[in-house]
Amino acid sequence: MTKVINSDQNIILTDCDGVLLNWEYAFDCWMAQHGYMRNDVVEYDVLHKYGLGEQKSKEMVRFFNESAAIGFLPPLRDAMYYVDLLHRKCGYTFHLLTSLSLDEAAGKLRTQNIKKLFGETAFSKFIFLDTGADKDQELAKYRGSGVIWVEDKIQNAVAGATQGLRTFLIEHNYNMDYKNEKIQKVKNWKELYESITS
Repeated sequence: MTKVINSDQNIILTDCDGVLLNWEYAFDCWMAQHGYMRNDVVEYDVLHKYGLGEQKSKEMVRFFNESAAIGFLPPLRDAMYYVDLLHRKCGYTFHLLTSLSLDEAAGKLRTQNIKKLFGETAFSKFIFLDTGADKDQELAKYRGSGVIWVEDKIQNAVAGATQGLRTFLIEHNYNMDYKNEKIQKVKNWKELYESITS
């Protein structure tokens, strides 16, 4: 039987790439170093941004996610400041749910990157799924808890909202036109912080 997280826990469940870390910028730099230039399109999917075909796109994302570069991603916008504030001032602890890779070394590099940027105590749980994997099964463990869920990918935000999570969508050019009354869109962590603490 699936263990469901209790609603009385002061938890923020969060995605990583496009929420805490600027994966897109780091990936574009890495791709340029490998001789690939992106198309001028507004898309979430690497397939359309680089026009490499579905299989090659998946291979390049996995290659990047399992490379040493994954341990050195920069923070996204104001994430560092407000994660620290939510943790120290408001007593929240964070659970990281990321579709990174099942490679153990990649997971260790990501954990080190997160702890280096956000401190040793803010994150109490790290959940690593395979590259591009759906998050539905893990989100189901938080069903009905009212836990805060922060995402940038529409599909995963909807999955969290369906499980009864208080869902926030970090705004990017690829999701800014999306509207859903069960999902609150925020431009940055400042807006998220203000919504949580108001």
